[in-house]
Amino acid sequence: MHAYRTHTCGQLRKSDVGQTVRLSGWVHRRRDHGGLIFIDLRDHYGLTQCVIEPDAKAFATVDSARSEWVLTLTGQVVARTPETVNADLATGDVELRIEEAAVQSQAQELPLPVFGDMDYPEETRLTYRFLDLRRERLHKNIMLRSNIIRSLRDRMYAQGFNEFQTPILTASSPEGARDFLVPSRRYPGEFYALPQAPQQFKQLIQVAGFDRYFQIAPCFRDEDGRADRSPGEFYQLDVEMSFVTQDDVFAAIEPVLQGVFEQFADGRTVDKAPYPRIPYAEALLKFGSDKPDLRNPIRICDVSAVFARPDVEFKAFKNKTVRAIPAPGAAGQPRSFFDKLNEWARSEGAPGLGYIVLEDEGGAVVGKGPIAKFIPPAAIAEMVRQAGVKAGDALFFAADKEDRAATLAGLARTRIGRELDLIEKGRFRFCWVVDYPMYEWNEDEKRIDFSHNPFSMPQYDRDKFLAFSSSDKDEILALKVFQYDIGRSRSPAMPAKRPKPASAAC
Repeated sequence: MHAYRTHTCGQLRKSDVGQTVRLSGWVHRRRDHGGLIFIDLRDHYGLTQCVIEPDAKAFATVDSARSEWVLTLTGQVVARTPETVNADLATGDVELRIEEAAVQSQAQELPLPVFGDMDYPEETRLTYRFLDLRRERLHKNIMLRSNIIRSLRDRMYAQGFNEFQTPILTASSPEGARDFLVPSRRYPGEFYALPQAPQQFKQLIQVAGFDRYFQIAPCFRDEDGRADRSPGEFYQLDVEMSFVTQDDVFAAIEPVLQGVFEQFADGRTVDKAPYPRIPYAEALLKFGSDKPDLRNPIRICDVSAVFARPDVEFKAFKNKTVRAIPAPGAAGQPRSFFDKLNEWARSEGAPGLGYIVLEDEGGAVVGKGPIAKFIPPAAIAEMVRQAGVKAGDALFFAADKEDRAATLAGLARTRIGRELDLIEKGRFRFCWVVDYPMYEWNEDEKRIDFSHNPFSMPQYDRDKFLAFSSSDKDEILALKVFQYDIGRSRSPAMPAKRPKPASAAC
């Protein structure tokens, strides 16, 4: 018999009843039932219930065992009685009657119990990470990540892509964040940079003629953490293709994403490709973000022209970009709902959210609320038409410079969708955001900057682009590139400013 195990702790079934087997693993849970001792033995593969009686020769050894001791147990597999079968356990039809026991490792009293799923302070979890990773939820997360990466690789190879690894120690190639630097031993005073993305290397692969490249690429960026990204480093599916159009890229990536999400959907619905394509400018207008959550039915609209009308007396919105955020069915909410949203907006650095409540009066939609008296019926009717709202709804307003108004409106859209429980549950929705601008205006430094990394193909005839010499700011800012992001709909974090696109360029 093997020195440590003949089976794993997730392997035994009814067909093994009567066999003498050996298991090794950690004591997940110990229970003393009036002399009978039950040990739930755990390894990477699962749990097996083991039991020993007081007259067994190994009883003293098993009796001394505590949580997270490592044991090797030998005994006969027996069927559980019908009333003791555990349907939630893969091995729940059987148990091991312990005949021999050996202690491989002892554990002191645990600062972080592995059994159960209680929340513990992050500092404790990181200090005792080796224990934290033994917990069921963390173990499942690590395995989920591994299985997703394997699925991505399989699907990319199936489409004719090849995986290549690119250097980690390299020269600086900024991607919008600070570099991590590594001092050189051979060249004192000189430094390597860790790659923010394998941009230049993968393009070397393309010009060398390898045609279809992918990599599960580590990216190192000295920036703050985000809701969906750890600080310092993350991994991305990095892709390059030669002699292709934007449509070819979409056709290659959509089945990969859809297949992976369907494989790991866990009962949730995944929208079918092809995915909608939303121009960047439209995404900022309607969603206030270049990561739109399509599960939220709210669509923002621009009502700046309405508030610029001479008959509108609300001066706080004059000469500003004003975005209207519909709140379906919010007219029936108590005053505290509106006050709470106002306070939230102030916590985001805005003066607040103006609003009007829409009611029916004699068949006409009229506005009520703090600012409604400054807005004539004709202006309210125009906003109702533009926003697609009706009596019983409400309209909130974000007013500021265009970029700040768009950001606040996007955050308010998400907040309102959550507060009113409008966001679809159990569903993944995808879209492509396309037609990114090549440049953007840096208001702080009063200059034109790249709006992302410059490794992108202009949506321009090549010769015309190279000869481009306009000094008109609006014309320069109107230049677009073949840059695109794909994102699944989820409730986004609340960034202080729009994050840079992270997708590959064509």
